[in-house]
Amino acid sequence: MKSVQLTAVVCLALAGGGQGSLAADSKATGSSGVTNIPSPAGPGSMSPHLALTPAGNVVMSWLEPTGEKTHALRYATLDGDQWSPTRRVAESAGWFVNWADFPSVTPITAKDWVAHRLVMQPGGTYSYDLALAISRDGGVTWGAPFTPHTDGTRTEHGFASLFPWGDGFGAVWLDGRNTQQDTGKGKREEGVGGMTVRFARIGFDGRTRESGEIDSLACDCCATDVAVATAGPVVTYRDRTPDEIRDIAVSRYADGKWQPPVIVGNDGWQIAGCPVNGSTIAARGQRVAVAWYTAPNRQARVQLAWSTDGGRTFAPPVLVEAGAVSGRTDVVLLADDSALVTWTGKSASSEGQLRQRRIPATGAPGPVQVIAGGDVSRSAGFPQMINGRDGLVYAWTRPGEPSQVLTARAPLPKR
Repeated sequence: MKSVQLTAVVCLALAGGGQGSLAADSKATGSSGVTNIPSPAGPGSMSPHLALTPAGNVVMSWLEPTGEKTHALRYATLDGDQWSPTRRVAESAGWFVNWADFPSVTPITAKDWVAHRLVMQPGGTYSYDLALAISRDGGVTWGAPFTPHTDGTRTEHGFASLFPWGDGFGAVWLDGRNTQQDTGKGKREEGVGGMTVRFARIGFDGRTRESGEIDSLACDCCATDVAVATAGPVVTYRDRTPDEIRDIAVSRYADGKWQPPVIVGNDGWQIAGCPVNGSTIAARGQRVAVAWYTAPNRQARVQLAWSTDGGRTFAPPVLVEAGAVSGRTDVVLLADDSALVTWTGKSASSEGQLRQRRIPATGAPGPVQVIAGGDVSRSAGFPQMINGRDGLVYAWTRPGEPSQVLTARAPLPKR
């Protein structure tokens, strides 16, 4: 069994970001077919999340300030090249607002939607809980918030992924119940272990049908991601060993339980602190693609690995790009079963860029394309990409005073 004493101070220290912007560049736009869409998000907005309705419409959620200390979770739906009027899910002054761990709005069926946000525990400095809410009318009204974890510890619970699961939905998150307790004012009590990966299977009535632990030790603040393959959900996250090897893992739900995790690339990245750089996953049928950032021996690279058996095994990883890359990947599968990967990096002139590359199942990768240029500091958060009914949609945060979520779209890339 994995066991280690750990705090998440490193994660929160890494969460500080510089100023800058990630704004669409006209030269780059021509090279990738990307065009800007007027954003529905207002001044101060941050932390976009993209999801699809069952009909293939893109739904974007984000955080937006509504007062000196209050934030609202809002969303809009894309229709062609125009966003719908925004709707508010909830608003509070008691949320954990952070560039790396952010809320979401996820349609499960046409009428049943789920949202989550992060709620600070009273008097805590580092401790916060997941708060879920369910809408039974397609996001118009929302039920009372509830938490999928009942441990009651003053620790971190976040980096959640929500997904369809049978006649309900699933939630996977990083759970700090075994870590040091937050006593407030930056002080902590000693814990007995490290961050875990946990799950809950929930009905639309809000009742938990099943819950438990997927992995007993994971990286503290690298996001989870889930895709649904033929046999069921597959989760990816950054694993952690007692020797501080932090490689990407996958676990699939099969035969009524989460299977032992499989290390995707065996990078052997030994790092004493969390890199705040998780993996992303996409699936169709038995085909699964996982994209991630790694930097063993300070050799930074973005990689993608294929599975053709629903996540049981993975082929050796394909190099997406190496060198001046900073990760923060996203991945989608295209109609021809190739994958499209996005990531952040820097050009030869040190300009920050959001890039993409098509990775076929067999054969050579396509050219690297630039989606947007500017500063890709941590304040820019995690750019998002999704394959919607009408093509690709992108969202990212332009940092600054004030910050703002920006959006763009592009036709599906040709071979």
